[in-house]
Amino acid sequence: MTNGRQGHDPLDALHSGLVHHIVNSLGWPGLRPLQEESIAPLMEGADAVLLAPTAGGKTEAASFPLLSRMELEGWTGTSVLYVCPLKALLNNLLPRLETYTSWLGRSAALWHGDVAQSRRRRILRDRPDVLLTTPESLEGMLVSANVDHRAFFSGLQAIVVDEVHAFAGDDRGWHLLAVLERLERVVGRPIQRVGLSATVGNPEELLSWLQGSASGRRTARVVAPHLREKTPALPPPGDVQLDYVGSLANAATVIAALHRGEKRLVFCESRRQVEELGSSLRAKGVTTFLSHASLSADERRRAEEAFAEARDCVIVSTSTLELGIDVGDLDRVIQIDAPGSVASFLQRIGRTGRRPGSSRNCLFLATDGSGLLSAAALLLLWSRGWVEPVTAPPEPRHIAAQQMLALCLQEHRIGDRLWQEWWGGLGPFGPSAEPIVRHLVSEGYLDQDGGMLFIGPEAEKRFGYRHFMDLTAVFTAAPEFTVMSGRTEIGTTDPALLTEEVVGPRRLLLAGRSWQVTYIDWARRRCFVEPVESGGRARWGGVGLVRASSYELTRAAREVVLGTTPPVALTRRAESALSQAREEGAELVHADGTVIVRGGKDTSVRWWTWAGYRANVTLAATLSSVADPLQRPTGTYLRLREDVTAEEWRKVAAEAAEHLCLPSVDPRALSGLKFNAALPVRLAESTLAARLANLDGALATLREPTRFTRFDA
Repeated sequence: MTNGRQGHDPLDALHSGLVHHIVNSLGWPGLRPLQEESIAPLMEGADAVLLAPTAGGKTEAASFPLLSRMELEGWTGTSVLYVCPLKALLNNLLPRLETYTSWLGRSAALWHGDVAQSRRRRILRDRPDVLLTTPESLEGMLVSANVDHRAFFSGLQAIVVDEVHAFAGDDRGWHLLAVLERLERVVGRPIQRVGLSATVGNPEELLSWLQGSASGRRTARVVAPHLREKTPALPPPGDVQLDYVGSLANAATVIAALHRGEKRLVFCESRRQVEELGSSLRAKGVTTFLSHASLSADERRRAEEAFAEARDCVIVSTSTLELGIDVGDLDRVIQIDAPGSVASFLQRIGRTGRRPGSSRNCLFLATDGSGLLSAAALLLLWSRGWVEPVTAPPEPRHIAAQQMLALCLQEHRIGDRLWQEWWGGLGPFGPSAEPIVRHLVSEGYLDQDGGMLFIGPEAEKRFGYRHFMDLTAVFTAAPEFTVMSGRTEIGTTDPALLTEEVVGPRRLLLAGRSWQVTYIDWARRRCFVEPVESGGRARWGGVGLVRASSYELTRAAREVVLGTTPPVALTRRAESALSQAREEGAELVHADGTVIVRGGKDTSVRWWTWAGYRANVTLAATLSSVADPLQRPTGTYLRLREDVTAEEWRKVAAEAAEHLCLPSVDPRALSGLKFNAALPVRLAESTLAARLANLDGALATLREPTRFTRFDA
């Protein structure tokens, strides 16, 4: 019993001082189900993934048991790392963790790229019990000549990975796992790994991934009490609504007219959309704030703080506000068109309904037919309780190259037969990395002498700038120009806006305001601006692979065209536009398989697969003898040769199912694969090809019956 409570109580397992403050300082009558069920496995030292919807109390579910162990077992020094994918999320979490640690006379501190050197020196001198950081900053500490990493991490016992699904789905996840394996070797013992995640489609696999080389060898638990519900917890009818507005300008009109007096968070799928919508809303007198990755950190912080304190206002954002950054008590989420995944939608709708008596809600505003179909498809899958599985990108050879270089920086020199031991046999960093190490040596990235490997001149040349800090970030940012108004940094813009020919003054749209360019400093990649009333333009390029709809989402769109409607509220405009989309697409879908259409507006032959972009580029490579070599595949169809016959098609398709091919890769796309220069070209191209392909989707599509349709223009 604790504090007079009778019978068994999960709180009894926690440290009594912590329980006192949970009851008296927080005023909680008890813990949430996730927080209760997390206590036993975390107190026992098990690895775990804790799953709950947004605002489900995951931070406390992890921190309360670990802080209790810290006190009960006498942990000293920096014993817990709290890793997040975003610096803003770390900034947001710090006050809470400072409060919780202070209850036990412990401390928490922040270490990332924006933390001042003076503060870092204090952290190195007086090690906090909990350190909040990013994987890139963690690696920076390991390779820094200013950090005695063996002494600093000597007390490390556990690591909490917040938003673990956001890591696992891209190369930052491979980087994080590799750094954790190196950390375990530095401290000489296993480190308990705890992942916090929103709902994912494969939690057991996510936990196995998080365990790295220890998967199957250490105790592990998925804690997800909400998944025991037999049906998905859908909001009440009407709280998720789909509307068709036809344009971004019309979306601004609807947002300005609806929900006045409420605090609204609007998600867009591009920075350009955020800027244009924000500018339109301000022109209509709506108090509007913006947030996206090309705004300066100060600009974003000012916007988020002002939004949190305001009431009748709108903040327009890309996915930067999808994760758990606190922007105050929201009334409503509005989505322009559709996010790229059901998982993203769950994060976004989870920003609402936190106030007692309110429910989670989202209004979709489709700006065109494609956006309407994408939104309807996503809502159809969501209504069935389906969520994407999180899978690590295959064949991270470039990360293996980066890790070899980082390890040599960390240890100064490493045995040319001992390097594999640092990653404990973790797949991509074991024997399969041998050809990469040989290439690094042959190209001068690594030097080899007396059975030892160490940093070579080519690595110094390519990555040595600013003490190799470029080596700790595993993603490539597009080259952009910093935009300055006086001494204030507004954000960054695509250099194309500064080089293209214009008539009259050159104007930019940034932070929802128009700016006139007054001077461009080409050498330092900066442009200076002054505010103007209107006329600004926004533009950003992209680097790397096209973000495209998945097989599952595209198949759901096919279902919608065939007549299935998601069980949400549709406006009359949405119903009318959906009816029109079904009428126009009637010839392009078939309930029992795929459709090949000859004719129409041109003489082309199109195979309507509805298989998603990655499956379609795989099919285009596999069916090269009948596919149009000049096409650019979409998520819904491929173009075939104009003279292909039904008989030839059936023969080629039957043979193709036995030998699928990886898609070819444009060499220019390699620029989006950071550290590709440290790989043989063939391995870099093979990595991209494997990531571009969807072999399962392609095979399933090939095995479906095909209907041939011929109609006139």
